[in-house]
Amino acid sequence: MTLRIDIPEDTFSGILAKAFRNTAFVSGFVITALILAMAIVSYVWTPYDVTKLVIADKTQRPALAHWFGTDHFGRDILSMIMVGARNSIAVALVAVGIGMGVGVPLGAFAAARGGLVDEALMRINDLVFAFPALLSAIMITAIFGPGAVNAIIAIGIFNIPVFARVARAGALAIWPREFILAARAAGKSSTQITVEHVLPNIATLLLVQGTIQFALGILAEAGLSYLGLGAQPPMPSWGRMLFDAQTRMVVAPWTAIFPGVAIVITVLGLNLLGDGIADILDPKSRRQR
Repeated sequence: MTLRIDIPEDTFSGILAKAFRNTAFVSGFVITALILAMAIVSYVWTPYDVTKLVIADKTQRPALAHWFGTDHFGRDILSMIMVGARNSIAVALVAVGIGMGVGVPLGAFAAARGGLVDEALMRINDLVFAFPALLSAIMITAIFGPGAVNAIIAIGIFNIPVFARVARAGALAIWPREFILAARAAGKSSTQITVEHVLPNIATLLLVQGTIQFALGILAEAGLSYLGLGAQPPMPSWGRMLFDAQTRMVVAPWTAIFPGVAIVITVLGLNLLGDGIADILDPKSRRQR
């Protein structure tokens, strides 16, 4: 006879146990952790110097000396992917931070005030949302010039209305609840209720959305770099590597395959992680043991 102990799923141990049983979360966590580890390691070590041009070694096939081969300047592609990972992650992370830091308070404030304030903020939100990150980047680049900072600003501006919409929708679902009415009866202000009750109850929703926007930020950064609007040479970026490889697909396909696979795996890992988090923290979700 086997003794079985059920751990309540609303405790930390229960959530942790549920996480290890969730295939999407485990897969996404492992992939994301490996990408982050690669980016962190690139700050202190890469197999080769990514700024050093070795024309004699240009477009070498993958081998023991260069696992992922070399590009048309003789640079090691594995080293460039490692450095490109930290650039993509940094741009996406800061951009999501900007979007969340500005959008969440705006959405929560709109839900708390309602009426004309809510309507005005949401119409402004829709106006900003009408300009995609790429178009915003082109506009910003035309004024300030290309660069990673401008890419961060463009993606961050695009993220603001996304988080504002999510925060507002989540907050509107919380405000009619009984514990909110009890807080109002206790004399708490709208700001207090928002901070103490509304935001904690929509934190899971915002966390999942943040993971999704992080993955989209990676794609946006790659797209902007591909167009020459992101990180500038000699700093490697995945999008720029794809741009440089497009005319050499026949003679050196590995120059496009490896950065492309890096983008796909990173976005896939983040999406799996987001799906896993949503499933784990969803109180309606129940897994069979």
